[in-house]
Amino acid sequence: MATDNTPAALHKASFGPRLRVGGLALPAMALILLAVFAGSFLVGRFPVSPETVLAIVAAKIAGLPQTWPDSLETVIFKVRLPRILAAVLVGAALSLAGAAYQNLFRNPLMAPEMLGATWGAAFGAVLGMVFRQSWLAMELTAFVFGLLAVACTVCINLRFGSRHAITLVLAGIVVSAFFQSATSALKYLADPMDTLPALTFWLMGGLSKITLQDVAWTALPVAVPAAVLYRVRWRINVLSVGEEEAHTLGVDVKRTRMLVLVCATLMTAAVVSISGIIHWVGLLIPHLARMLVGADFSRVLPASMLLGGTYMLVMDNLSRSIASIEIQVGILTALIGAPFFVFLLARAKKGWA
Repeated sequence: MATDNTPAALHKASFGPRLRVGGLALPAMALILLAVFAGSFLVGRFPVSPETVLAIVAAKIAGLPQTWPDSLETVIFKVRLPRILAAVLVGAALSLAGAAYQNLFRNPLMAPEMLGATWGAAFGAVLGMVFRQSWLAMELTAFVFGLLAVACTVCINLRFGSRHAITLVLAGIVVSAFFQSATSALKYLADPMDTLPALTFWLMGGLSKITLQDVAWTALPVAVPAAVLYRVRWRINVLSVGEEEAHTLGVDVKRTRMLVLVCATLMTAAVVSISGIIHWVGLLIPHLARMLVGADFSRVLPASMLLGGTYMLVMDNLSRSIASIEIQVGILTALIGAPFFVFLLARAKKGWA
């Protein structure tokens, strides 16, 4: 059976007809993100009123002398601000990476975790942690193994010469399982009194230990690939139509594919190195973005980043407020994303067979 690889088919395989939201979709998403961002400062076990937050922030901006307890400043600027910024960064990066993978492979089931990028990057990060490497070295190993995992997935799919979406998904599951097992094996080398508990907790996916320095170090390897993807957005759109059409329009297919793979994997590795395993964000959010703004990658890109940042903020707020103890955000995203993936699998089987 022939496969329709147009952007419209990718959109139809995701969610069916596009919602009619008009040209106000992106501004509305940005406003919602700002509202959730501001409201997130009020969420937590330590009660802080909106008036207090505004007064402290305004005083800091204006350079006024401190008239509030040190505990309030610690809560706002050293506890909540880093994890709020990290939630936006992680959600935006994973969502954009998922959108890029889906357009590149013309497959609505693609996401960092489905291609092996997430567990490959996690293996590289854990490798750096076990051998107590610097943050930069850990970031580099996460990127290298994330890219290696994606390459293995693609090679397995090409080896069997299949054009079916399910084959690529199964290849990604195999590669992910391998790196997940390799990550578990690395735990035997970790210090059981110090490193091992931290690794186990980190792999669940969470933002509770994030610092402003972590956010600052991660922002660059996310922002630069995002800017590159936006710059080549028209080439990504052409690739989603087909290789022959791309060649006709003068697009260097191999170079563009490699560029998209490197950028998406670098973003995934960067955020995985600070947050651990966050499930399904890169699969769920791009579909929601296409449902709202259509399949044009120039609109899917900002929509995915805005929706991803908002989604991760909401999940993080829930993780630290719905129970007496904090629940790792990776657990919540998995609980929501797993049933959603079953739905997408059924839809994709019909639309991409």
